[in-house]
Amino acid sequence: MLSDKQSVLQLAALLHAHGVRHAVLCPGSRCAPIVHTLLECGLFTCHRVTDERSAAFVALGLAQHGGEPAAVVCTSGTALLNMHPAVAEAYYQQVPLVVVSADRPAAWIDQQDGQTLPQPRVFGTLARRSVDLPEIHDETSAWHANRLINEALLECRHRVAGPVHINMPISEPLYQFTTPQLPSVRTIARCTALPHALPARTMLVFGQMPAPLDPPQGFPCIAENLSNSRGVRRIDELVDDASLPAPQLVVTLGGHILSKKLKEYLRRSGVEHWHVCPDGAVVDTFCRLTHVLEMQPADFLRALPSCADAAFADAWKRAEENLPAPDTGDDLALAATRAVMELLQPGDTLQLGNSSAVRLAQRFPLPQGVAVRCNRGTSGIEGSLSTAVGCAAACAPARCFCLLGDLSFFYDMNALWNAVPKDNLRIVLLNSSGGRIFNTLPGMPGQGASHDAIAGAHNQSARAWAESAGLGYLSAVNRAELPQAMQALAIAKTVTLLEVMCG
Repeated sequence: MLSDKQSVLQLAALLHAHGVRHAVLCPGSRCAPIVHTLLECGLFTCHRVTDERSAAFVALGLAQHGGEPAAVVCTSGTALLNMHPAVAEAYYQQVPLVVVSADRPAAWIDQQDGQTLPQPRVFGTLARRSVDLPEIHDETSAWHANRLINEALLECRHRVAGPVHINMPISEPLYQFTTPQLPSVRTIARCTALPHALPARTMLVFGQMPAPLDPPQGFPCIAENLSNSRGVRRIDELVDDASLPAPQLVVTLGGHILSKKLKEYLRRSGVEHWHVCPDGAVVDTFCRLTHVLEMQPADFLRALPSCADAAFADAWKRAEENLPAPDTGDDLALAATRAVMELLQPGDTLQLGNSSAVRLAQRFPLPQGVAVRCNRGTSGIEGSLSTAVGCAAACAPARCFCLLGDLSFFYDMNALWNAVPKDNLRIVLLNSSGGRIFNTLPGMPGQGASHDAIAGAHNQSARAWAESAGLGYLSAVNRAELPQAMQALAIAKTVTLLEVMCG
């Protein structure tokens, strides 16, 4: 029988799946669940060594022979520090050494409890990857632990081999051995070519990219405006349509995906996920990643075979074509966003602010020949306007439009007095008197002090600041004023701000 600790069971199963066959085991109480499970599961050749310094070098020697990774396991406290010399040697010799350390729960570190010290990342830059596992209590922590173990074991032979460190907090009781066998676990593989034939219903999802990709024929391609590519765009309005055929495989290319609905849909569906990225990073957005394809997105698309189920792609394309045009109704911010998107011409650049602005723009098609940019790496609001100023300086004399909300603008309005050329910049400020997006969040207070504090409520206008900074200033306070203001913005010859009073 094996340990009842789910993180230990995940570790043992994944060590074997990633090619580890030898394990060097050091004595100790905190590591007992790991030691017992590796001994009893019958998948490893285990070697008992008392001295952790020597044990790590024994594992190094095992890994040197044949180049397959070998593991060494120790208990908590200074036991781990004794492995540092072997880790350094493995790093500079490029040997795939897997150090597994048991640890006390984080609450007891630095609390004068026995055999405790800060163990995560103790090897610093000498470990090619260091992970600190959560103890598994629910589905989310199980996914997290599985992903981290996969990441570490993938990294010990990624491009060049080297040591990795897996730190495992383990709570008492330690000696409950009630599990009959190892579980079936999700294994993530990294490859540089298609690992196997694609299923008939394969969906491509293009994330944020600086330049467009040509979508292949016959595949449904989800392509938000931030991808700068062509494909199914209004995904938020389609994912709840149960009549649409579900994918058997989803392949993501590029960076961040804006749609929360798409993420939730793919997490619920349990569909297999491949991620294409040049650096081979493990990006498990939908909690179903099985393969990381370390290659350029364009190379992946060129390697694709013909789609085996063209009707699958046609169904998603027709569903989007049958959607009615977005109704702006009395929503002045949405109407202004549509007007901006219709104002854009080939050669223009559109810089979007985060939160509401980027989501409102997603409701409308991006005109051909327009590049769209947004700070979606971390999705913060702090530099949207400054980034637009830099973009305008880079793309001059072509026009750069910046569409952003009031919090993004006021947070970063000092960008406008900086001595950076920006005569080609056109700014559309959606002033909702506070963070508009917060009003859409479930459970958000509708009014009162907490609402105002959370949403950044205010009664400010940008007019005085814009004029003091030497900008042209336009405003629209209702639907009737919007067309004339947009026309004036379109023919402006210098940096101009249009403030749309939406709040």
